[in-house]
Amino acid sequence: MTSALRIATRGSRQAWAQATAVAESLAAATGRVVELVEIKTTGDIQSEVPLHSIGGQGVFVKEVQRAVLDGRADIAAHSAKDLTSGAADGLLIAAFTERRDARDALIGSTLESLAVGATVASGSVRRRAQIGRVRPDLAFAELRGNIDTRLSKIPEGGAIVMAVAALQILDMTDRITEMLSIDEFVPAIGQGCVAIECRLGDSATIEALGAIDHASTRHDVEVERAFLAELGSGCSLPVGGHVSNGVLHTFLANLATGLSIGGHVTLAGDAGDIETARNAARSAHAALN
Repeated sequence: MTSALRIATRGSRQAWAQATAVAESLAAATGRVVELVEIKTTGDIQSEVPLHSIGGQGVFVKEVQRAVLDGRADIAAHSAKDLTSGAADGLLIAAFTERRDARDALIGSTLESLAVGATVASGSVRRRAQIGRVRPDLAFAELRGNIDTRLSKIPEGGAIVMAVAALQILDMTDRITEMLSIDEFVPAIGQGCVAIECRLGDSATIEALGAIDHASTRHDVEVERAFLAELGSGCSLPVGGHVSNGVLHTFLANLATGLSIGGHVTLAGDAGDIETARNAARSAHAALN
């Protein structure tokens, strides 16, 4: 009898819903029993502390990855945007799920309707830099916590910024006030996608996950991750990268100088797109330094 596949995931409503969707797809594709294993992460426990002060992206994934490495689970499911650009020792990203809406959204007010000096709350330096580029008159406040907590912290007369995909998975898109354009507000690398890791050499699990790997999403997210890897940064740097309709949209800002740059690079849709992304990163970095 084939044993159950165990998926390690954070316990937040969003993470649990994402992992449940993965489990359902995996069970339907393979006929295997799939179970969820809840993991508490530093990022969840220290929910009031700014991300950049407790380690950035990795705070949401390291403990989940460790559960797979030490055998408590077979698979780790993450929001792809939470992964650092480098591969984790001993693990392989064996599947990327089909991407949901990758855009950011404002909740509470539209960008145009915000009064001069109004407050926008976000824990993302990228989102602050992008909105500040368009509306330098606005004030910004830190925002952490699960989705329900963040929705309860909309500043009076202001707005919060959230990923549309996070609201989609919980059927809460009715809370959105304004969708932000990808051209001007480039999403985080991998935003809207779930990345699924397993142990290197676990051929049975790798084969099972191949059944739910979405080829076009994999191509696009790997291009985005190549852009980030070339920069050598995590979320402490205001950086965005998103592939849409064969175009790599990029954003990079320098907090020290206040300069920012956005770009668009047409892709060929093949293996050479990785080097195109790396070149785009080098060009963007050079333009700001």
